[in-house]
Amino acid sequence: MQGNLNPSARAGILAAINPQSAGAGTYTSGWVDMRNVYAALAIIAVGAISAGGTVDAKIQQATDDSGAGAKDVSGLAITQLTQAGTDSNKQVAINVTQGDLDRNNGFRYARLSVTTATAAALLSGLIVGLDFRYGAATDNDAATVDEVVS
Repeated sequence: MQGNLNPSARAGILAAINPQSAGAGTYTSGWVDMRNVYAALAIIAVGAISAGGTVDAKIQQATDDSGAGAKDVSGLAITQLTQAGTDSNKQVAINVTQGDLDRNNGFRYARLSVTTATAAALLSGLIVGLDFRYGAATDNDAATVDEVVS
């Protein structure tokens, strides 16, 4: 570990689901090329969930950055959050590595998919890449990252 490196040199924001009041539907991040990072962490933040609402999140994989052949990654889905279960104002995280993907069949891209059902929920999501193979993490940040302060 490089103790003298800023955390932003090791962890970069690769994709996001912007904060929103999400009605019933599915919301996805952009596709992330997993061959550039050793691991990634998908973080979902849920605010208020409306009465009867649920929130599910999972990691999906594809063979290219347009989503060709998209399918779920086995075992990388959260336990459903519910308004009835007092899951409002919670966060969940999903670890993702290259080894989780179906690499033998050409799957190297991953994205976060969050689905709300029945009612709206406040939510946002990030995919943070960790320990990049080449260069600083900030060199790989999503175009939407506006500023990194050290």
